[in-house]
Amino acid sequence: MNSMILHVDMDAFYASVEQRDRPELAGKAVIVGGDPDRRGVVSAASYEARRFGVHSAMPSAMARRLCPHGVFLRPRIDHYAAVSRVIREVFGRYTPLVEPLSLDEAFLDVGGSEGLFGPAPEIGRRIKREIRDELQLVASVGVAPNKFLAKIASDLEKPDGFVVVEPDAVQAFLDPLPVSRLWGVGKVGGRSLERLGVRTIGQLRKLPVEVLASKFGSMGEHLWRLARGIDQRPVVPDHQAKSISHETTFAVDVADREVLRAWLLELVEQVARRLRRHALRARTVELKVRFPDFRTITRSQTLPEPTNVTAELWQAATAILDARLPRPCPPVRLLGFGTSGLDTSGQVQRQLFDEPARQRQGQLDAATDAIQTRFGIGAIRRGSQRNSR
Repeated sequence: MNSMILHVDMDAFYASVEQRDRPELAGKAVIVGGDPDRRGVVSAASYEARRFGVHSAMPSAMARRLCPHGVFLRPRIDHYAAVSRVIREVFGRYTPLVEPLSLDEAFLDVGGSEGLFGPAPEIGRRIKREIRDELQLVASVGVAPNKFLAKIASDLEKPDGFVVVEPDAVQAFLDPLPVSRLWGVGKVGGRSLERLGVRTIGQLRKLPVEVLASKFGSMGEHLWRLARGIDQRPVVPDHQAKSISHETTFAVDVADREVLRAWLLELVEQVARRLRRHALRARTVELKVRFPDFRTITRSQTLPEPTNVTAELWQAATAILDARLPRPCPPVRLLGFGTSGLDTSGQVQRQLFDEPARQRQGQLDAATDAIQTRFGIGAIRRGSQRNSR
């Protein structure tokens, strides 16, 4: 608890970028996602749309029924990635210890920066202000002694939130909160805890760890630690990481495999960009799935050689999704994609028969990355893979 951690989370990021770029959309219900007529999925919804019950991972057709006057837009992932890079440049003014979680959120360890810029809350306020002034976007910020607490804090007063958890006030902060605020607790898990008479984190904290472990296995021990505000994970920048991953927790459990494929593609693309940005290649890919009953499974595959080619990572990810998950697959609470066995050598083993195709895919990735860096626009997109979105 010596360092203070910031969690910076952009509010309704994709939709907010669209509203910023098209002023006529200000104040309107903006829904970013796939075509409602083609099994599309909502990627993001403005707060105006959320008032009608629209949320991410919802089928676009359902979103249109709930919010028929909404403005539906196709995602411009490349453009959002370019905006995200500018946001990371703001972070870099204050600390090199930045751990991206996705395009719209990151952890920052500012413990070593307070001598230059003042206390952590002041750094958080400055970052919020600079993002608003320079990008005309709104971020919510949580400031706390560890990553778990900072992430909860950033979410409490959205949109435009700013919450500070002092080291001596951790339990006072946590105890009144509902157990649904704990990582991994969804609706089904919440009902399981409610049967034990547990509705708040404070009530959970009073249960012996043996009781939680007997009911929920290793997840019970995890919840026992979180209820006490215990999280010893450091902030790890990409270039120091032994693995790079992204995951998303759905607002509503997802049972449609095509919806899962659509979200998996986005996770793969984000991981691939981060690998290429730091000249890394991954030898192992891993799929992480959490179900509503707290059960979490991981499935991994070792590749013939390290890669950062999006198409190769996507092929491995979909192979795991299609062949190694339970059938029928229960509804999914969380989906994650990660890579490990990172190689910084830059050496690539040549393969005799598939080398031309691999070169084309690598050139496609390089061209896309260059366009993002130079122009910041979504001029190129993987059209055939985006149809499900």
